Amino acid sequence: MIDVRFHLRRTDFSLDLDLSIPAQGITAVFGPSGCGKTTLLRLLAGLEHCRNGFLKVGNLTWQDGNRFVLPHRRPIAYVFQEASLFAHLSVQRNLEYGVKRVPATERKVSMQKAIELLGIGHLLKRKPDTLSGGERQRVAIARALAVSPRLLLMDEPLAALDAERKQEIMPYIESLHDELDIPVIYVSHSHDEVARLANHLVLMQDGKIKANGDVHEIFTRLDLPLAHASDAAAIIDAQVIEHDTNFHLTHLEFSGGQIAVPHKELPLGSHVRLQLAARDVSLTLEHQSGTSILNIFPATVDAITHEGGAQVTVRLIAGGVALLSRITNKSAVELDLQPGKAVYAQVKSVALLN
Repeated sequence: MIDVRFHLRRTDFSLDLDLSIPAQGITAVFGPSGCGKTTLLRLLAGLEHCRNGFLKVGNLTWQDGNRFVLPHRRPIAYVFQEASLFAHLSVQRNLEYGVKRVPATERKVSMQKAIELLGIGHLLKRKPDTLSGGERQRVAIARALAVSPRLLLMDEPLAALDAERKQEIMPYIESLHDELDIPVIYVSHSHDEVARLANHLVLMQDGKIKANGDVHEIFTRLDLPLAHASDAAAIIDAQVIEHDTNFHLTHLEFSGGQIAVPHKELPLGSHVRLQLAARDVSLTLEHQSGTSILNIFPATVDAITHEGGAQVTVRLIAGGVALLSRITNKSAVELDLQPGKAVYAQVKSVALLN
């Protein structure tokens, strides 16, 4: 685990954090601007120092009482919004600069491995000013990995990129979780980035921890703001079970049922992550026939909360998996929805995230 206790006071801002997060996978730190996300990263990196602090990463204690490990002695890497590459060096020499800082006995990620993971082999001879924004950021991430960090910090690394470049680079960030045993703490205020990338989620507000847990759970908790946003959605992990060549569909299975999506070139048995928007999930009391909606499965009402006068958000459980449905208050009354009631969820649209 990564154990954190920071209590920082400034004239116009205070930070009170006490949390434990997994020392594996991607932990997203999510919240509005000014809530303390970047300050948390800087404290983890040792770039800021609060006297009332404690930080332990695995079996390494970096701060405790009078003990404070200086930033350059912490085995971390930090990727900023801007790539911050050395303009006078080629891509290869940018990477070598990082590698030279690490003794050979402590190198867990070879430079070649970092190059392969980020797909930048064809860029090695070029200078940073000849690269696109997405290419520069991929080089910056590769340089960070080349120092074989025990912890990788990423501060809104996609914020400066347009939508197309973001889609280009996200698969490479996903691969960090699949290929390397390096925990990543990823700061973002993008709902879509968190939904796609995170395994664990820390929700911050006004310098405090609002919630800390599995990303699937945090997205669907009715006592938290994400479930009440206009883009509220549930995240589902599923497996590819069949390709329907006649109708160009791919069939996916999760513990609550099956979901069909437009055909994707995915191997049978591979795992995918889906996002089901609450506004795209309608409810019925009986399994419907004669409908264009393909994805229908049984669920149980878990809880209901009102969204003003006209709408409600319904939390459902389907095979142990939490879903959200945003329907009108009138519909909820006419269906007599109550916790524990059996319903059928009709999913009009599904977003495949990876």
